[in-house]
Amino acid sequence: MGSRQEHRDGDSPGREYLGPARRLLRGVVDRVGLTFVALASFVLLVVVFYYPVATVLVEAVLVDGRATLDIFVDILRDPFYFGEVARLFSGESPVAVAGDLLSADRRLGIVGFTAYQALLSTLASVALGVPAAYILARYEFPGRRTIRSLTILPFILPSIMVAVGFVATFGQNGPLNSALEAVGLPTFDLLYSLEAIIIAHAFYNAPLVARMTTAAWESVDASSVETARSLGASPFRAFRDVVAPQLYPAVLMGATLTFVFTFGTFPIVLALGGIEYVTVEYFVYRLIQDFDYAEAAGLALIELAISLSVLYGYLRYEARQSMQSRGARPLPRKPLRPPSLSVRALLVRVGIVCYGLVAVVVFVLPLANMVLASVTDAGGFTLSHYQFLLERQAEGAAFQVQPWPAIRNSLLFGVASLAVALPIGVVIAVLTTREYRGRKLVDTLAMAPLSVSGIVVGLGLLRGLVFGVELGDTRVAVGGALAIVAAHAVAGYPFVVRTVAPGLENLDDQLVESARALGASRTRALLDIELPLVWPGVVAGAAFAFALSIGEFSSTVILATGTDQFTMPVAIERFIGRRLGPATAMGVVLLVVTSVSFVVIDRLGGDHRGL
Repeated sequence: MGSRQEHRDGDSPGREYLGPARRLLRGVVDRVGLTFVALASFVLLVVVFYYPVATVLVEAVLVDGRATLDIFVDILRDPFYFGEVARLFSGESPVAVAGDLLSADRRLGIVGFTAYQALLSTLASVALGVPAAYILARYEFPGRRTIRSLTILPFILPSIMVAVGFVATFGQNGPLNSALEAVGLPTFDLLYSLEAIIIAHAFYNAPLVARMTTAAWESVDASSVETARSLGASPFRAFRDVVAPQLYPAVLMGATLTFVFTFGTFPIVLALGGIEYVTVEYFVYRLIQDFDYAEAAGLALIELAISLSVLYGYLRYEARQSMQSRGARPLPRKPLRPPSLSVRALLVRVGIVCYGLVAVVVFVLPLANMVLASVTDAGGFTLSHYQFLLERQAEGAAFQVQPWPAIRNSLLFGVASLAVALPIGVVIAVLTTREYRGRKLVDTLAMAPLSVSGIVVGLGLLRGLVFGVELGDTRVAVGGALAIVAAHAVAGYPFVVRTVAPGLENLDDQLVESARALGASRTRALLDIELPLVWPGVVAGAAFAFALSIGEFSSTVILATGTDQFTMPVAIERFIGRRLGPATAMGVVLLVVTSVSFVVIDRLGGDHRGL
């Protein structure tokens, strides 16, 4: 009897005794913890995202103290922005406009071209990402876990560094053309073309599609596939009817995010496409540079409306899906090099090899050429670029960008923003997987940071929190470092939501109901039952949030101006304006630091069995 009492009081072996006060505190946390974190998350988002962004966007509808929609009307009717579609807003016949849109000499306008290149980039990213997910989820081979961890790597690369790698790889004198010449094939130059833009966007976003789809594939219940096969379904039929429906949401989520990201891009387009291929985001940035905040805000609002519409459409689709619950037994992986092969298996392996060659050209060669540029110059092999970084660190001049503070700031901001983004993302994932009226609208608004330019977020934080806000007779201001962490956390938490929410959505409701029937609070059921079951999604979201913080440039360069809070991407931009060699060396440092960080996150998270 005594041992049972001790067990109830938490004094069993391996468990710490909880006194009355601590049990009371734990009970309060269990009952109101989730609600408190939800309210705190909402308040934080209002302070660090919605309010700062609103201070910028309100200039589109409030001109000289007067509310007006003239700016929107002017933009919508301007063929420069909307091409032939602008004629519709000017009152012309839809039939005549549709005919001109189908003609060869149609005008797309800046918005139309932005959507067009985003659509092509999305298709290319899905085409490259899904096969990678298939290989990582269905085959076992040495280095698979490391490669899976590094699929997040392109997210942290500053656009200018990717441009350097692509110029070195796909230029007329690059190694690709040298290899083609060696075997007698014709050469080509992809630079400053729409094709270069699409390939560069696929470099960034195909790994995103691959990582999301891999997580979904690894969550397919093997017993459901075995049941279909036992009932006479062919391997293709079992895949089509059982596996594919569980993959569609992940693939579409990756495609949706790719479209949103590439719709709001401008560094890659400007660097690899030239002024002929500029996008909406470029003109938002240029208008801000010219202090034309009203038109910039109007254009940014239109961009936001299009991106949010795409996200809302996906979320509506996701809500209609009826997917099977996550199983406890994943599909077994096959060895990539089995002892014997059937004809079908041989064809699959040949396809994998062909895909591997394409992946090497698209993903590996640009990075390899960037590394090569860091250790070479006109005279051949050299370590002078790395020596320059060491000398810059030793000089210690206040006005110079030093490597170690940049590395330290990047890691500190990454950890701090992850500490904020992870709980916010998990809580929002919980809230958006509960049934109530307006749930999808809440989900869409929570995903708004994915659609808002980093430039607009950084400018809003700078003009609002950093410069200070008047509260009565007191001016409240937030320091540059806190503002940078806030901007990074806002950019990262939606990825936590999108990787955790599908797992929570597909959990068996009876698990939670059983825990609640046994007396567990909503918070305790979340911590002890739900999150351990969706832990791979939590780890994936954490990796995304950390990666985005490490590689974020747009808002950081605005908030770090005039301070010593520069990060590795900002340091690369500063170096590249003077000497390309040290910039590539700093880029390699960025690759090494973040690659190690991602592998550690995935390894620790993958071995975790609970919270």
